Amino acid sequence: MNTEILTRMQSEVGATARQISAVEKLLADGATVPFIARYRKEAHGNLDEVAIGKIQERLAYYTELEARKETILKSVAEQEKLTPELERQIRECWQKTALEDLYQPYKPKRRTRAQVAKEKGYEPLAEAVWSGDESAVAAASDEDLQYARDIVAERIADMANVRGYVRGLFATKSVVKSEVASPKPTEPTKFEQYYDFSEPIAAIPSHRYLAIRRGQKEGVLWVKLELDKDMAVEGMMDLVEAARSAGARSSASDEQVRLAAEDAYKRLLAPSCEVDVTVEKKMEADRAAVEVFAENLRHLLLAAPLGEKAVLAIDPGIRTGCKVAMMDATGKYLGKTVIFPQQKPEESAKTIALIVNKYRPAAIAVGNGTAGRETESFARQTLKRLHDQHPEIPTPMVVSVSEAGASVYSASEIARKEFPDLDLTVRGAISIGRRLQDPLAELVKIDPKAIGVGQYQHDVHQPLLGAKLDEVVVSCVNGVGVELNTASAPLLERVSGVGASLAKSIVEWRNENGKFRTREDLKKVKGLGAKAFEQCAGFLRIRDSENPLDASAVHPERYGLVAKMADDLGVSVRELVGNPVAAKRIDVRRYITNDVGEPTLKDIVAELVKPGRDPRATFEPPKFRDDVTKIEDVKEGMKLEGVVTNVTAFGAFVDIGVHQDGLVHLSELSDNFVSDPASVVKAGDRLQVTVIGVDRARGRISLSAKSKPTMGGHGLGGGAAGGERPQRRGPRTTFAPAGGGGFNCNPFANL
Repeated sequence: MNTEILTRMQSEVGATARQISAVEKLLADGATVPFIARYRKEAHGNLDEVAIGKIQERLAYYTELEARKETILKSVAEQEKLTPELERQIRECWQKTALEDLYQPYKPKRRTRAQVAKEKGYEPLAEAVWSGDESAVAAASDEDLQYARDIVAERIADMANVRGYVRGLFATKSVVKSEVASPKPTEPTKFEQYYDFSEPIAAIPSHRYLAIRRGQKEGVLWVKLELDKDMAVEGMMDLVEAARSAGARSSASDEQVRLAAEDAYKRLLAPSCEVDVTVEKKMEADRAAVEVFAENLRHLLLAAPLGEKAVLAIDPGIRTGCKVAMMDATGKYLGKTVIFPQQKPEESAKTIALIVNKYRPAAIAVGNGTAGRETESFARQTLKRLHDQHPEIPTPMVVSVSEAGASVYSASEIARKEFPDLDLTVRGAISIGRRLQDPLAELVKIDPKAIGVGQYQHDVHQPLLGAKLDEVVVSCVNGVGVELNTASAPLLERVSGVGASLAKSIVEWRNENGKFRTREDLKKVKGLGAKAFEQCAGFLRIRDSENPLDASAVHPERYGLVAKMADDLGVSVRELVGNPVAAKRIDVRRYITNDVGEPTLKDIVAELVKPGRDPRATFEPPKFRDDVTKIEDVKEGMKLEGVVTNVTAFGAFVDIGVHQDGLVHLSELSDNFVSDPASVVKAGDRLQVTVIGVDRARGRISLSAKSKPTMGGHGLGGGAAGGERPQRRGPRTTFAPAGGGGFNCNPFANL
């Protein structure tokens, strides 16, 4: 690696040269970020995934930069214009924009006014103007001087320091100005506050800038950057004068150069620099927004799972009924039906009672879409009646589950392959039930952008968003670990070193040969070689394996080391795994070698204490008020418990159980000052809130988490809707077990 690059990266990523070089080598050898972070701590000095990811990102940046330098050097050399000084400047340039400024004079251009003037023979006069030849300027006509100024203007605009200066002014001193577009909308819009708005570009927050950009995209707003022209030209002239020859000057030639500078600013620099800064500001806002989305997604994926417990799922509906699906403890689909709680409450109650009696689910998962709260209430009432008449039947909990993305999954290729014979509405119900059992395992099947992870997610640069969200999914999957014998292909392909093709091969091998008995069986999968095994094995779990370490995060390459530890303690490996008393007797210092250091040894001991431990929290259902099920029930002053669904730069959206999230503005998040909402709350948090404003006409609810909130609302915010509803089909009145016929509903008394 270039020494200069290595030095720069040390300050950029906060790592030592040795750490950066180690990560570079591991990445070059095909190691993934999760594998490097977990199993190569000694090599890189115990960096975390974030630091390793930053190193990977900056390595890519500098690789692209160096490649671009070579392309530019070759282009300028072919033009026979490459001087030693220019080559030095290019090689010592470390910013892409500055590099392009150096290349600007040598870029192929479309036909310009300066080129026309040169073709007409005005280069000598332009040079006379530049050098201060008073006699030549005095002898020229106004038309001649105009041609000469065209050449000088382009010369000024092509000066790298001048272009950089003007771009810097736009980036730091310009003002974002927005006005309502013509014709003015006749109906109210969500952009009314920006109809006559201005804010310094250096101060405008990312979410506000993205909102303005959306208004511009939708044709509601007219947006531009405003900059003091006189200030810009004065600064340009300082740089121009420093570049002109030290020979005699004249007021006449100076005036022509100033006119050329003004023309260069207005015609050549301001438009392009405004675009450059607008694009960079948009990318800056995108990056900030994407970080918020990524953090929200991480908390959603790592939400506490119900675990391996049977679940009855209900996808609420009114006109076409509620789709009901039953899953066993492993998530296996057992059967389906349709109920109509509003139209046929008794028959629907009997159906639910029958299913609960037969399958004994631990929970009933109810989608939080349209009629979700009403369906929850119906389920609870049904269970109460069932318990009163049959107390011997265990009563499952009723849990509201986010439907975000369920319709996307139900219509996807993944869902069609999983359930080719089921209607997409039933697939949606299955997804709702499974995401209660294990949010991570189910949500990986859905494009993260469809889960509803943030505001303006469709306005940001999609490749940037996609890459970041994919990075988060991979991090979460590998952080939790994957059960090899039950994982779906979409879950397996997120495992370090696997990918879509190998995931498919793993599932095919499992279908043909039965369960994997040990991690070593992975080597029998077609296409899964030694490198892939090294990368993935530690993140895959096999319960009831012949080797107890296969259920842990201990990598197979360290099995021999654990065997030695067990032997030193006088126990078998099976007796050591999951034995905290024995594991804590291990003196890790005895096992330090050139390959294995204290960080890895401590990880191994932690796994021996709690093998395959799940880092996620214990499941706790949200507690919504039974008497608050729709926005009409929400009143100012109400104190409610809600679940944070999204955290943005300006506050947090909270589900209070009315199919419309409320907004807790950052000024209402705490009794103390809050500058970053993410420092106070995260997606999935339970939050006690007070209603401080309700705009029923616009479907907006304003909430406060303060101990003594002020009524009246603060920036009544729109909710984060749970996604489109799946298409509905006709009703069924029997429960159809998977692979079998239906059977009639029995009354409660005959259960």
